[in-house]
Amino acid sequence: MAVPSELVAVFARMNGLLISSETVDTALRLVTVLALEAVPGASGVGITLVDRDGTRQTAAATGPDVERADELQYDLDEGPCLAAYRSRTMVRVDDTATDRRWPRWAARAQDIGFGSALSTPLVAGDVVVGVIKVYAAEPGALGDRAAYLLGLFSVQAALLLANVQAYDASERLSEGLKDALRARELGALARGILMSSRGLDEAGAFAELVSMANQEHRPVESVARALVESTARRER
Repeated sequence: MAVPSELVAVFARMNGLLISSETVDTALRLVTVLALEAVPGASGVGITLVDRDGTRQTAAATGPDVERADELQYDLDEGPCLAAYRSRTMVRVDDTATDRRWPRWAARAQDIGFGSALSTPLVAGDVVVGVIKVYAAEPGALGDRAAYLLGLFSVQAALLLANVQAYDASERLSEGLKDALRARELGALARGILMSSRGLDEAGAFAELVSMANQEHRPVESVARALVESTARRER
């Protein structure tokens, strides 16, 4: 599946953070900002992480209103973010004034100024590493297109978070493994860019990368890196 054009530059910037070996906190802050840019109708974004002992915390948010809406879910033990984590599926609230699944949270979220919400788990392999949630001021503002884009975004965000967490524990990783992680992510993103910009399927995009590398007498990873970086620069 081709990456939608509005996400190509976003994914490039996310991958650039992975390559630059920033911290988990920096990665989380970037993800929330990029999600706010990428998802139509969004007015706030947050990321919830759950510790092994079940402790829940908002690790990054675009504003204090998001933090308040999240804290309500933790205090009340109800809401779309927690439901998305427990069910491992996307959860949508079209109107906080009429949604009856989590009445206490919905009423107070409306008071904060949120009329709708989308929450989806960040799944890396078999592990749920967190939940990303998008809030909107207006009811019905987060429709099917927003859900589709957030779903794609969450896959890339989960990979980024999992890999940056791994990098944070670099003492346990060999240099070869870290290099392999970066090369894999670079290749996947470069293929996505070619699929979107040239209308190729995944096999065709891979073949195009190999062809470019042969023509330029460079490794595939080097060509992929150049493509990702040039795309990010053009979209800034």
